[in-house]
Amino acid sequence: MDAPSPPLPASPSTALPGKYLAFTLGRESYAVPVLAVREIIRLCPITPVASMPPHVRGVINLRGRVIPVVDLRIRLGLSDVVDHDRSCIVVMQVAAAAGGTRPYGVIVDGVEEVAAYAAEDLVPPPDFGSVVDTRFITGMARRDGGVTTLIDLEAFARADREPA
Repeated sequence: MDAPSPPLPASPSTALPGKYLAFTLGRESYAVPVLAVREIIRLCPITPVASMPPHVRGVINLRGRVIPVVDLRIRLGLSDVVDHDRSCIVVMQVAAAAGGTRPYGVIVDGVEEVAAYAAEDLVPPPDFGSVVDTRFITGMARRDGGVTTLIDLEAFARADREPA
């Protein structure tokens, strides 16, 4: 009888240990580094902008700053969920094309908590093949018997700046 083959080494997670803002999209849990979060606001009227991709809902005026707002449900290819009373906009700071940072709003279905993930909680995203675009996933966090997907909003913002 042959000995079992050793497991293949996993590609490392690019997620770093630390505190993350956990939120829901549909029935799934996602998180982003809390240090990138500027504020969380109630879902407010969003001004549509012509010729934008479907996931770009438009812009909001937040204390005099015009901020783009993206619907993460649509961006991640999740089933279309109607906004509800727990829906909110998480305003993040992301890298700007010209250097520095800029605000970037994302609509989520609800904010759960600020969670601290240790290095041993973090694993690389599984290989989904060509079915799932993993360039927006930095890793997975194991917590309380479940899994939270850690997403890379910088990758979303970079992709939104690229010409179609």
